[in-house]
Amino acid sequence: MAEIGEFFAENPMAAVIAAGELGFWVVIAAGLAVRYVLRARRASAVLLAMVPLIDVVVLVATALDLSAGGEPGFTHGLAAVYLGFSVVFGPGLVRWADGWFAHRFARAPRPSKPRGKEKLRHEWREWGKCLLACGLAAVALLAVIFAIGEPERVAPLWGWFPRLGTVTVIWLFAGPVWEELAGTKERGGRRSAG
Repeated sequence: MAEIGEFFAENPMAAVIAAGELGFWVVIAAGLAVRYVLRARRASAVLLAMVPLIDVVVLVATALDLSAGGEPGFTHGLAAVYLGFSVVFGPGLVRWADGWFAHRFARAPRPSKPRGKEKLRHEWREWGKCLLACGLAAVALLAVIFAIGEPERVAPLWGWFPRLGTVTVIWLFAGPVWEELAGTKERGGRRSAG
């Protein structure tokens, strides 16, 4: 445990990102608990409206760290990636959590998983969202790189672009391509069984 504290002390931006991720889930859980357990919809809406503020806090903390002379590094790039993925996937995660809270506390139907062709469409949409998130992260990285303007200082940030490319390729093959192959096999198996 001391090693984790030491890591965060040496990498304050990593602590900000970790706190942002934890805060994201705490605010969602609190907002949904207030909505479904306490039945206070207005208070719930206020809490859930705070979710995007977490992204703003991470963004401001990153900007302040860099403007105070912080050396651009891995965690600054991670903050850009966190921002991109949080902006794109955050609303869907809130809807997903809301569906489960409604099922658990308001007797709503159990959220269903997409199946068949809808599952394939879902995987393509999610991959499209991955592309958008990586694009936003790339724009944020480029903004920081050009704002700093010193090639030797921003070299670690350029290293994030191949990582973003790797994420999109892995997601493509683990998501829609895999579903296409598995779905074709599954549909073919159903036809032969009928």
